Amino acid sequence: MGNPVTHFEIVGRDADALQAFYRDAFGWETVPAGRAYAMVHTGAGTHGGVGVAPEGGGASRVTVYIAVDDLDAALDRVERLGGRTVLAPLHVPNGPSIALFSDPEGHVIGLAKPPAR
Repeated sequence: MGNPVTHFEIVGRDADALQAFYRDAFGWETVPAGRAYAMVHTGAGTHGGVGVAPEGGGASRVTVYIAVDDLDAALDRVERLGGRTVLAPLHVPNGPSIALFSDPEGHVIGLAKPPAR
């Protein structure tokens, strides 16, 4: 079985407007998670985040996160296949460890390893 997409992130210029749009359009619950960011619960087992790109974080974008057991091994495999590491593994406080890569065409995709229990 393949690795599932487990998280998504939608960031742009106006966090409040984006959160209201997705909440109203799809009935998603939003829970504040810091300044200008909210976690999203879709009610269907998928979760994500909607907010403002961090300072210097670039333009509006959507990122999907793929669950993996080993971030370093996944990034090594990505690079062998022509991708590039964009963000080395880092731990999100009270959350998963994440990393970002770009595929051979430049799409930025996230990797997530669930927190140890």
